[in-house]
Amino acid sequence: MHYIGAHVSAAGGVDQAVKRAVDIGANAFALFTKNQRQWKAKPLDDKVIAAFKTACQHYGFEPGQILPHDSYLINLGHPEAEGLAKSRAAFLDEMQRCEQLGLTLLNFHPGSHLRRISESECLKIIAESINEALSQTRGVTAVIENTAGQGSNLGYRFEQLAEIIEQVDDKSRVGVCIDTCHAFAGGYDLRTDASTRAVLDEFEAVVGFDYLRGMHLNDAKSTLGSRVDRHHSLGEGNIGSEGFTTLMQDRRIDGIPMILETVEPAIWDQEIAWLRAQANAAGN
Repeated sequence: MHYIGAHVSAAGGVDQAVKRAVDIGANAFALFTKNQRQWKAKPLDDKVIAAFKTACQHYGFEPGQILPHDSYLINLGHPEAEGLAKSRAAFLDEMQRCEQLGLTLLNFHPGSHLRRISESECLKIIAESINEALSQTRGVTAVIENTAGQGSNLGYRFEQLAEIIEQVDDKSRVGVCIDTCHAFAGGYDLRTDASTRAVLDEFEAVVGFDYLRGMHLNDAKSTLGSRVDRHHSLGEGNIGSEGFTTLMQDRRIDGIPMILETVEPAIWDQEIAWLRAQANAAGN
């Protein structure tokens, strides 16, 4: 089963995101459970939590079809004690908000060394941050998103994701979200059927599909290996259409939320319909 949707707005309350997903023909969605550009937010109201759960039940969304994203401010590999403590507290809050909403996944960018510590030390700190959050929560899987590798951001190579996972104590509660734009910018060629299958084979060998918990389906304004994060509409960027067809027809990718973060929300319904058609063409 393919769960396809987009990162929809939660303006007016997280419960409002559910209807917005339905309106674009989605059977999956992503959202922020708080303002993604602020460190703190008021606690979730009991009425809002109940409304979110009711809306999900009414429209048939199970927790595995929903991929919330944490704040962009968080850096779980921060090289300084104060910044790391602030990030870890904010990440724990995000995990706890997911717990309250009955959600089982939390997507996040792993972190940055800020050119002050080595990559391996930063990856170790990220894993320790994950361990700390998992030890204080239940039922929520920490889903590491690959990055484009801009600046000092880590997680742009599959090997870096694997190195983090290796140091996480509870491997049943850690996973990966592959962002196609980020992967392309990080040097993974998704432009053709053959190259896309080769990338998936590499992911299987280095990380393993057992850890794949979600995908972000975005074309790229940036070029292959540029390490620049610039999303585009499907088929309009440097990746093109063929690779997305391959992704939708690869039987190793099933039962996970596949989320659009493309640049024109007005055509998300069309992009979702096109992706679904690619999957249906192969009988998936």
